[in-house]
Amino acid sequence: MGPAIPMLEYEFMRAAFLAGAIVAVVAGSVGYFLVLRNLAFAGHALSHVGFAGATGAVLVGVAPLWGLVLFTLAAGTAMGLMGDRLRGRDVAVGIILSLALGFGVLFLHFYTSHATQATSLLFGNVLGVSLGGVRDLAILALVSLLGLAAISRPLLFATIDPELAEARGVSLRLVSVLFMVVVALAVAEATQIVGILLIFALMVGPAAAALQLAGGFRAGIVLSVVFAVGQTWLGIVMAYVTDWPPSFWIAFLSFLTYAACAAAPRPLPGRR
Repeated sequence: MGPAIPMLEYEFMRAAFLAGAIVAVVAGSVGYFLVLRNLAFAGHALSHVGFAGATGAVLVGVAPLWGLVLFTLAAGTAMGLMGDRLRGRDVAVGIILSLALGFGVLFLHFYTSHATQATSLLFGNVLGVSLGGVRDLAILALVSLLGLAAISRPLLFATIDPELAEARGVSLRLVSVLFMVVVALAVAEATQIVGILLIFALMVGPAAAALQLAGGFRAGIVLSVVFAVGQTWLGIVMAYVTDWPPSFWIAFLSFLTYAACAAAPRPLPGRR
């Protein structure tokens, strides 16, 4: 607790903890379904598409966050329309995300004065989030969590037993589209904290670790959120103490948590 008290005297640190908590809750919740549906790589692809949107927004004088949101929403909707065909398409998705990253670099080429913003987008900068930025993240988080809550039951049903879900009248395509829209919003938020290149740290790491331990669906989501928030806050503290980038610490703690959970005894099967 030693460094925590003086740390919180700074407004930017308080904003960092607030922003980190907001994003971590969303990333932990949405990421759990993302891992459960074997779509982790698709989430990573959305972050690359968002980079093109963010840099394009800077080029035309719009806030990067909104370009990021617009492009990830469009890409998420397209991925959702593909439904189950998206699974196993790692090569195709990889080609698309590489192209999107290339467009991002091209946009920066035409507006090189914003290279610092590009670095923040690629690697994250939770310490650079303003209180106004926290407000924007809170709005996106509310929309994301409400959307996830609205589709959670049919989404879980379609994830565990898609054939039976479809037979019971669940529209797999609609559920897929709505979920990927929620994922797009979550990716846009998480990028503000860990950046495009480290999106797995918050969107996948905590959820994958929780799946190693939790014996049920509810416990899994709660554990995923706890891991995400804990890693984010501890990462911010470690960045303050060491002066190393917070994104590094968050990614490193995510790895350590997953490794520890993977080595732990598996839980007995429970209801998911």
